[in-house]
This record gives sequence, C-alpha cells and structure tokens, in this order.
Amino acid sequence: MWRFVQRFVPNLGWMVPGTSPIDSILQGLIAACAISILDHLLRIHLHIQCLNDPARVGVARLQLPGRAVHSLRLFILTSLFSSLGARVASLVVLEFSLRTISSLLSRNHRRSDKQIFLQGQFSLGCGMVASLSFLMEGAPHSTVSLALSAALAGTIAAYVRRLATHVGLMYELHSSERYCGLCILLLTTWRNIPTLLSNALKLVFIVADLAAIFLINKDFISTSEAVRFWTPLTICYTLLVIYMQEEQRQNPSEQSAYQTVVVRMGGLLILTLTVGRWADVVHVLLSLLGETWCLVQAGPMLEVCRQQDSISSRYVEGIRGSRADASRRYKGPDIPTSDQ
Repeated sequence: MWRFVQRFVPNLGWMVPGTSPIDSILQGLIAACAISILDHLLRIHLHIQCLNDPARVGVARLQLPGRAVHSLRLFILTSLFSSLGARVASLVVLEFSLRTISSLLSRNHRRSDKQIFLQGQFSLGCGMVASLSFLMEGAPHSTVSLALSAALAGTIAAYVRRLATHVGLMYELHSSERYCGLCILLLTTWRNIPTLLSNALKLVFIVADLAAIFLINKDFISTSEAVRFWTPLTICYTLLVIYMQEEQRQNPSEQSAYQTVVVRMGGLLILTLTVGRWADVVHVLLSLLGETWCLVQAGPMLEVCRQQDSISSRYVEGIRGSRADASRRYKGPDIPTSDQ
C-alpha cells in the first residue's frame, strides 16, 4: 500500500527516502517555535514603543491572541515545515538573503529592520529546516538530538510568550510603580531587542545559506548540471530583487507585500518547472501558502511598524527643516574691515 501511494503521490518533505517522519516533524516544530519567539519579542518591543508614544498609536493592534489560536498557529506552521522539502527551503533562504542584502545596501529603502524581520518569518523557518537537514544528515542519533532541540525551543517559546503576556497586561503599571524587576529591566533594555534579533538572525542565515548551497549542489552529478540550474536561478533572483525594490519604493503598503509574495513564488514555480522536479512544484505551492499565512498573522504588527516609521521619519525631517531654517536666518557677526 505504501509503495502504491509513493508511486502516484509526489514526495513531500517527510516522504523523501531515508528521512524519518519523526525527524521531519521535529524540524517543523523547531522552525515554528523560532517564528513564535521572533514574533513575541517584536511584539514586546512594539508594545513598549507605542506606550512611550504620547499618541499611543497601534497599542490596540498588538493584543496577544488566545492560547487556542496560538496553538492552532503552531500546529499549522509545524505541519507546513514538516512537509516542506529541504531543497525548496534552501531556495527560499537564498532568495530572502539576497533580497535583504540588496534592501539594506539601497539608500532609498523605506523598510526598517523590524519590517524585514516580520516579512522574513517564513524564511526564518525555512532557514531552520535547511540548517537542521544539513547538520543532522547522517547523524547516528539525529532523532534524539532533534527531540532535545525541540524541547529547548518549545521552552524558550513558552517563556517568551509568558513575557509578552505580562508586558501586554502589566508593563504600564509595573514600570511606573517600579516594583517589578522584569518590567524595570525591560524599561532600560527594550530598545536593544531589534539589535539582539538582528545579530541572532545574521547567525541563523549565515549557517542556513551555507547549508542551502550544499543541499542544492549535492543533487548534481556533474558541473554542467549545476551550471544549468544556477544560471537561470541567478537571473530569476536578480530580476525579482529589482522588481521588489521598485515596488516597495513606489508603494510600500500591505497590498504590495502580498503582490511581491505572489511574484516571488511564481518565479520560483516557473524555475522549478524548468529545471526542478515535480516534488519541488508541490513544495513551492506549500511555500506560497506558508508565506501568505505568516504575512496574514503579522499584518497588524506590520501596520504598527509602518506607522511608527512614518512618525519617526516626519520627526527627523522636522528636525532637519528647523536646523536648515536656523542656518538660513543666522547671518553671523559683522566683521570690521580695514576701511573702518
């Protein structure tokens, strides 16, 4: 019966020969926990930032979902990453890394680091899948190692969620009364959360990029096959990066984010249809579903980030304008000449 199913159904991530279903599920759980940790840490930062704003723009949007909704999100993400193959996950990781580097090097980009973090949640999960697939390949006790890693990731995710719940309910009172050590610590260190996340994500994606290159190249028998794959991949990713930069510059909105997801996954789908395998096509469709799901869940936080960035940009432009007006009004002291 199993051979009959494998003959007519394309291989999903855990159906690849030599891959244990338990290992794939544990990898998916670790990836889902990584996304949960990133989401809750950014939620803590944005909540405190909104409370420090006199207008308190976006505080209502940052309410934590219920425990049942959170469990459903983890289950959906775990199922997606468990079924996602390491090959397509590697392609998503490389595309996100190239897009992020290009965006950071561009002088006219309007997205802050927090927006990049939120829009790269699914890519973070793909990075965890690719890294774990590379590191655990051929390991004698991979299931035990993944189980311990999943337990650690789940413990950290649960602690960060409790911290986010405490901040959402009690931070404003405790920080003013100054009798909660945790809230006092956040009062002095909440601005360092984006830097902490940036350093952690840099390390994750450096390992994931190396793992992605290895996982993609191991399927090629000769150099000519590798060249036939990497050449259209490089051209496709370059065109996608150019298009997305122009789109974000002209229309940095929520609708534009969904359009870029469709364009990216559409280009990746055409690429896999040309030089990939049928299993890759199924995994690309799963990636489109996962990207859309993560964007929908991060939508309120993205809107708060856009509002905060627009307020900060107007504040900076106001300071620059006032300095320019002051410099134009200042004529300097009269310097006496030799004739006087």
